[in-house]
Amino acid sequence: MSVLLQISDTHFGTERAPVVEALVAFAMQLCPDLVVLSGDITQRARRAQFQAARAFVDRLPATVLAIPGNHDVPLFDVLSRLIRPYGRYRETFGDDLEPVHASADLLVTCLNTTRWWRHKNGEISAAQIERVAARIAGAAPGQLRVIVVHQPVAVPQAGEVHNLVARHAAAVRRWADAGADLVLGGHIHLPCVMPLTDLPRPLWVVQAGTAVSHRVRGEQPNSVNVLRWGQDAPLGHCVIERWDCAAAGPAFARAAVTAFEPLRMAR
Repeated sequence: MSVLLQISDTHFGTERAPVVEALVAFAMQLCPDLVVLSGDITQRARRAQFQAARAFVDRLPATVLAIPGNHDVPLFDVLSRLIRPYGRYRETFGDDLEPVHASADLLVTCLNTTRWWRHKNGEISAAQIERVAARIAGAAPGQLRVIVVHQPVAVPQAGEVHNLVARHAAAVRRWADAGADLVLGGHIHLPCVMPLTDLPRPLWVVQAGTAVSHRVRGEQPNSVNVLRWGQDAPLGHCVIERWDCAAAGPAFARAAVTAFEPLRMAR
């Protein structure tokens, strides 16, 4: 059985304290097998913000895979951005910027899509595309094959196209061909679940909103995603749930559910 909790764009330094407490309580109740923290963990990559993020992570009841977002690279400290762009991130979350999790039910591969020379937009290199494809192609039959990025590989609105990660088209086509099931992302603070069907095999994109920050988009509340697979979902299906929380808390509530059947399970 596998339950994955995706938390994204916490932007510590702009967090809503009641929502932070609500999220910790939700995680404790959910007891996920894995937590994915998909970037923009801090607002301005300051030490105190990373310390607050670390204190939050230490309260979560599961292994946490984290990747940096563009906000986790110093913006105004130009020297640090040039010499040690991930210095404070590494101090807080370790040296591995692209962690991997493998269990009987899950294969989760994380990518660092940030670049110190880019302000907001991300990039996937040709080497990253091939490395992930090789790992996905070697997955066990029962594993749900999940890729985690920060900047999105697909967006729900035409006005968000400028936020797409560079080489997204080549990446999703290659990963779909290798057998990937899901790509999780953040960055745009617009939660959505989208199937990409013009590929060698269907691939689903799951975008997260901002989990605890007041930097929400329009009328969107704070939100997180829950993925259920194996014994925690209907036979052969992956279930994706969006859970929302109002600015004042006091709790996260399920707001949307999507279920799909990975192609190999239908054969």
